[in-house]
Amino acid sequence: MKTLVTAAWVIAHDGRSHVEIPDGAVLIDGDTIVEVGGRTELGRRQADERIDLGHAVLTPGLIDLDALTDIDHLILDCWASPELADGYVWSAEYATAPRAVFDAGQRRTVREYALTQLALHGITSYMPIASEVHSDWAETYEDFVATAEISRRLGLRGFLGPSFRSGVNVIGADGGRAVHFDEEAGRRGLADALRFLDHVEQLADPLVTGVLLPCRIETLTPGLLRDVAQAADRRGALVRLHALQGNAERDYVRRTHGRTPLQLIADSGLLSDRLIVPHGVVLDVHPDVHGTDTGDIAVLADAGVSIVHCPLTNARYAHHLHTFGDYRARGVNLCLGTDSFPPDLIRGIDTGTQVAKLQARDLGQGHLAGYFEALWTGGAAALHRPDLGRLAAGATADLAAFALDDFRMVVTEDPLRTLVLNGTARDAVLTMVAGRVVMRDGRIPGVDLDALRRAGQELFEVMRAAYPERDHRRRTADELFPPVFPRG
Repeated sequence: MKTLVTAAWVIAHDGRSHVEIPDGAVLIDGDTIVEVGGRTELGRRQADERIDLGHAVLTPGLIDLDALTDIDHLILDCWASPELADGYVWSAEYATAPRAVFDAGQRRTVREYALTQLALHGITSYMPIASEVHSDWAETYEDFVATAEISRRLGLRGFLGPSFRSGVNVIGADGGRAVHFDEEAGRRGLADALRFLDHVEQLADPLVTGVLLPCRIETLTPGLLRDVAQAADRRGALVRLHALQGNAERDYVRRTHGRTPLQLIADSGLLSDRLIVPHGVVLDVHPDVHGTDTGDIAVLADAGVSIVHCPLTNARYAHHLHTFGDYRARGVNLCLGTDSFPPDLIRGIDTGTQVAKLQARDLGQGHLAGYFEALWTGGAAALHRPDLGRLAAGATADLAAFALDDFRMVVTEDPLRTLVLNGTARDAVLTMVAGRVVMRDGRIPGVDLDALRRAGQELFEVMRAAYPERDHRRRTADELFPPVFPRG
């Protein structure tokens, strides 16, 4: 079946870079793009279906490599004052007998809620992230069998695997931070992850790829890190490891293991082009570390490691990459992630470009093209999928489109600058994966958005209400999360 998609603007790829085609079109045969060009010329081609998006920009599908597949917690904790922030971490006492706040059915609803959010925001490929704060330890094989089923039903392209860890960050009775370890739980988690890789092989679905997703580096023993590296080598699997993201992490790893987090990664055998690292902020060049280049960036670039930059979440937690332009100039492959709700990569790019200008004190240093390259071809490179992240003949037909005709969008100048400055990913009007329409004009086949919205709110309230039982000072939810103004 051939489909012709037309729009006021098409962001194509000419083999060297992305290019903007006014009044453009994309011709798709099955799951593959066969031609990209002008509407007039391609309009003469035979097509079984024609989708005219009107005054919109048609782009490669968005690739989110730190996509929240959970109920949002950032809405609570990114406003934390120092005297409250310790209430968002498990108490040492709770860690000895944790419980799962959600049952299996509720966790399934959480996943459907989050994956639906991705589709509504133009995301076609994703790698999931979830908070373990409301679990009894980490994710399970069964959780991800269900996640894969939901993802396949919706039609998204998932790079999936249950998270696992050997330890959990805790607050002790003295108010100090530590890590509570259960090494056997870490080994069981890796076994679950490998079992899921076997499950994916049996599915043989091109929309599901199994990957290894260990948790934060400080919650993993060196032994488990080495086991992950060896398993990844045997399986040829991608590994995503949250690391290099905060001074507390760096201080703990140096104090405990006598090495920096980057050195620990290298010593484990994980340093390769299969490694994907969110957030990659705390390196030697950062002002909070040394403020000078002693070789960290070169280590990442030489190994081919990909850094998942999450500019919107970074801004919400008040820490920034130092800097986006420098990492790119030194050869690090950068890709993008949302890491929170909303999964809005357009708002993320807007935030990132404004921060880049502030850091450089130069309006010309926003790196807008670089951010879109990170979003599309950077994400594809991290996934080892050169068929993704570009609209060109032979590429896989993963597309997204964003309306530019809303009066609130104001005037259209350049389509991408207009979208970033005046719009958001909520302006998505098409999400297409492998030539199949997943979302069109805010509707997803088989999904009752109103019912899912209500279910999501109910589960969020359950999650919020459970914080006091984990808090080492047993404060109420209202004390931990006070309103902006007093409630009357």
